[in-house]
Amino acid sequence: MHADAVSDPFPTRSLSQVLNRMDQLMEASFVGSGTSGTSSGMWRRGWDVTEDENFLHLRIDMPGLSKDDVKVSMEHNNLIIKGEAKQEDQEEEDESGRRRYLIRLDLSPVVYKLDSIKARMKDGVLKLVVPKVKDEEKQKHVRQVQIE
Repeated sequence: MHADAVSDPFPTRSLSQVLNRMDQLMEASFVGSGTSGTSSGMWRRGWDVTEDENFLHLRIDMPGLSKDDVKVSMEHNNLIIKGEAKQEDQEEEDESGRRRYLIRLDLSPVVYKLDSIKARMKDGVLKLVVPKVKDEEKQKHVRQVQIE
């Protein structure tokens, strides 16, 4: 029965489903507690997600990391964010003491333009903007099947 949680048979998800899935995936990725909501959206474990009719906006706190420490990629429909702080000045630090991030988020190509994602890293904060597919563009992919 757990296979349903891994493979998503439905091509679209609501924002709340995306947020719940991100919570599951990132439970061990971010240290610290979530704080109360902000005016721009709900504050969750060092990251924030807001959505409007044109874009999905993600803001991820990655303190101590620069843009060279973070990699963002798309594999199939998965947005993958990896980051690891360099510990050059702390030779005694073991592997468990390093700050690491690994985030995988399934984004539907029916809802989002996966080839147009923009990312910006500044002062330890990664911001991503994912454009949404317009309703009229979605209709282009609808095809009627002739019944014989």
